[in-house]
Amino acid sequence: MRNVLVTGAAGFIGYHLCQRLLASGDRVVGLDNLNDYYEVNLKLARLERLTCQPSFSFRKMDLADRGAMAALFEGEQFDVVVNLAAQAGVRYSLKNPNAYIDSNIVGFTNVLEGCRHSGVKHLVYASSSSVYGANTRMPFSVHQNVDHPLSLYAASKKANELMAHTYSNLFNLPTTGLRFFTVYGPWGRPDMALFLFSKAILEGRPIDVFNNGLMQRDFTYVDDIVEGVARVMDKVPTADSSWSGEAPDPASSPAPYKIYNIGNNKPIELLRFIEVLEECLGKKAVKNMLPLQPGDVLATYADIEDLTQAVGFRPATSIETGIARFVAWYRSYYNV
Repeated sequence: MRNVLVTGAAGFIGYHLCQRLLASGDRVVGLDNLNDYYEVNLKLARLERLTCQPSFSFRKMDLADRGAMAALFEGEQFDVVVNLAAQAGVRYSLKNPNAYIDSNIVGFTNVLEGCRHSGVKHLVYASSSSVYGANTRMPFSVHQNVDHPLSLYAASKKANELMAHTYSNLFNLPTTGLRFFTVYGPWGRPDMALFLFSKAILEGRPIDVFNNGLMQRDFTYVDDIVEGVARVMDKVPTADSSWSGEAPDPASSPAPYKIYNIGNNKPIELLRFIEVLEECLGKKAVKNMLPLQPGDVLATYADIEDLTQAVGFRPATSIETGIARFVAWYRSYYNV
């Protein structure tokens, strides 16, 4: 039985990962600050389904609280840490940049320090497809340079990758970063498109469709994401002896450090995504067509070959199946 810390445990992906790890026999400590970035009741409802399980314990804590984080790591002796806690959202980063520094930079430093001083065997952490920023070569590959972020959120995730590499190099801490691509599914985040669209359509309100719906996203169902994360947890990175400083590969290192894309590998146009949602809801959307928003990118498309070779990851859920499952959950949860 491993002792695993999952930060952001009351969040969307964190909740699903905790369920998966508990079912596999791990002991899980879940950490979350339960902030009000979106409705707290949804976080509490997720948490309620975890706290009833004997192998789960919860800590209400902020990553930026250095003393509390140090005490947690000292007292628990975790085998593996999965850091999913972060201030999320591209558009919100234009309004409240300090939240991203506090959580994603200061908080992640405290996670790294905790892992370093307590002998954690593997740190897995959430990065984002947003790091590809101004890149336009598709599909996005972890072997590409990602030095042109388009939002502070993206910059903070790129910073996490650099910080993790430093700790892998200096302290031999094995770290694996996962660049998530537009995750959706039951118990999802209310600030994400699928949630916003479902609520508006059912209430008869228009939906805002940016870039006239011509954006493409590599929508990835949450069960596929969790399967990939669980497999990566068991794949502790080692130093790459073939790495060369003359032709540096961004995805690997002479330190125990790896970066992977984790996505569906099948980009879908936003208008098609909305069409499938309309079919599942049995109701047409009123579309408010708008231009591209600052910080948004035109397309995301994950090259997942490295992850497939490393752990056998291959997403299996179509958007037709995934959206239908989300709609069934949404109607049940909100009784609509």
